[in-house]
Amino acid sequence: MSSDGVARTHVVTGAGSGIGADLADRLETRGDRVVRLTRDVVDLADARAVRVWAQDFAAGTERLDSLHHVAGTVELADVADLDLADWQRQLDVNLTAPAVLTAALLPALRAARGTVVFVNSSAGLVANATWSAYAASKFGLRALADALRAEEAPNGVRVTTIFPSRTATPMQEKVHEQEGRTYDATRWIQPGTVTDAILHVLDLPGDATVPEITLRPR
Repeated sequence: MSSDGVARTHVVTGAGSGIGADLADRLETRGDRVVRLTRDVVDLADARAVRVWAQDFAAGTERLDSLHHVAGTVELADVADLDLADWQRQLDVNLTAPAVLTAALLPALRAARGTVVFVNSSAGLVANATWSAYAASKFGLRALADALRAEEAPNGVRVTTIFPSRTATPMQEKVHEQEGRTYDATRWIQPGTVTDAILHVLDLPGDATVPEITLRPR
């Protein structure tokens, strides 16, 4: 809720589990309105469906205080063994959907002098073996955020990218299965820790912005 007691409005993708669910819960606890964008609402792999949803939502929304790109998908494989459908889905969900959503919701974000948060990954900074498709989508997401930040600064829209390393989420459990490793959630960053960083960004006074935050397990 803003300092003047007015409830803020936020859109959170990937709000069905992990970081997205924790963030949505925390924002609602503060008295804010949260639009939870889950698979039941729209398939982020379908760019046309994403655009239709975003345009419909934008038509009835004058102000949007923040947009959070948390949803993601991952399939590990060597470059020699890449499956085209897996490659395309990672690009669609991790990169194209955020671009389409952001474009449609920018007028409402500008009206609120709002914030766009891209929850990226350490794979958006360094690409390791078997991570080529996922890392390519996340490197692209960083570029999208950087360009958006430069374009929207004159409009008062703040843009932050958060680069968490391995975080204890269902996606991380899936990654461990693909890697053939035993999953121990206590070894990794907790979703609430990433949420803490996001809330810090949202609560920052209007005289400053945080372009990037990198989080690592201790």
